[in-house]
Amino acid sequence: MVTYQDGEPVGWCNIGPRAEITRLAGSRLIRPIDDLPVWSIVCVVVRSGHRRQGVTAPLLDGAVAYAASHGAPAVEAHPVDPPGRMDLTMAFVGTKSMFERAGFRVVGTTDAVASGMPRLVMRRDLA
Repeated sequence: MVTYQDGEPVGWCNIGPRAEITRLAGSRLIRPIDDLPVWSIVCVVVRSGHRRQGVTAPLLDGAVAYAASHGAPAVEAHPVDPPGRMDLTMAFVGTKSMFERAGFRVVGTTDAVASGMPRLVMRRDLA
């Protein structure tokens, strides 16, 4: 998914069926919490100079709508819950608060970390 402002790409989100995302499907650190054939948001990126301008909300809404239009029963993400600002080199995984604002809820944890913080399993049910 790509988000544009005035014809310029300013945000990008990688989403797809978890089973088709090779690195995620085979991960020993981010394992499925159940057998539901969820779609997963792997990363969310907003270009420098466009952050804190409301780009993320429509990007996530668009990704969820895309997954729903292709029959996904739920969408998952694996963000962190930083105590403050996050190291931008690992910010692509997203934050708990960002996904909560988009209607996701915490449903589990992973053995993976980003910037030394544990990554959560957050889900938004679509069915």
